[in-house]
Amino acid sequence: YYPLAGMEESIRQQLVDDHFLFVSGDRNLTVAGMERDWPEGRGIFHNKEKTFLVWVNEEDQLRIISMEKGGDVLGVFKRLAGGIQAVGDSVKAESGKDFCLDEKYGYVHSCPTNLGTGMRASVHIDLPGWTAHGVDKLKARCEELALQPRGTRGESGGDDHFLFVSGDRNLTVAGMERDWPEGRGIFHNKEKTFLVWVNEEDQLRIISMEKGGDVLG
Repeated sequence: YYPLAGMEESIRQQLVDDHFLFVSGDRNLTVAGMERDWPEGRGIFHNKEKTFLVWVNEEDQLRIISMEKGGDVLGVFKRLAGGIQAVGDSVKAESGKDFCLDEKYGYVHSCPTNLGTGMRASVHIDLPGWTAHGVDKLKARCEELALQPRGTRGESGGDDHFLFVSGDRNLTVAGMERDWPEGRGIFHNKEKTFLVWVNEEDQLRIISMEKGGDVLG
């Protein structure tokens, strides 16, 4: 466990650069009072491989994350399923309490857009072709595919062409109940969508090279 309070700057910066650690300064969180007493009571758990993380008191009390480089989406999801179960069992054993679950709204979070399962599937992907094609066109195409482009720091920014492409809609309760914990049905359409995205990026890069690297119109 790495608490933010008293963390050595070199460790903090390395975790941020690796996209493992959240940072302060998000205006929405500040206005909502979610950065009170920063950095007290905040920190991160991660395994040795840094493929499983738990953020403590960033926006929600807990944010459980499974991630790795490469294309093994199903493996990432299976690790997440097992991790959520392990964290839930640990909390239950320690406090006698379960995760906060409402029969109508699902799991309760700080942000109402996360009500329900509170789960989101995202990828970091290099899109210089789409970036050159135009940010507005990129956003419009994302909307058509039910995706949401963000900076490499998530919602907080990052303007280069390495984008954090996230599902615009959270995974549904019905889908989770049907496919948990294997996740095969859940991610079948996600993988198809990202394949479409990658193919379009390849075509835009070809067009860019044919134009001598000029910005696409």
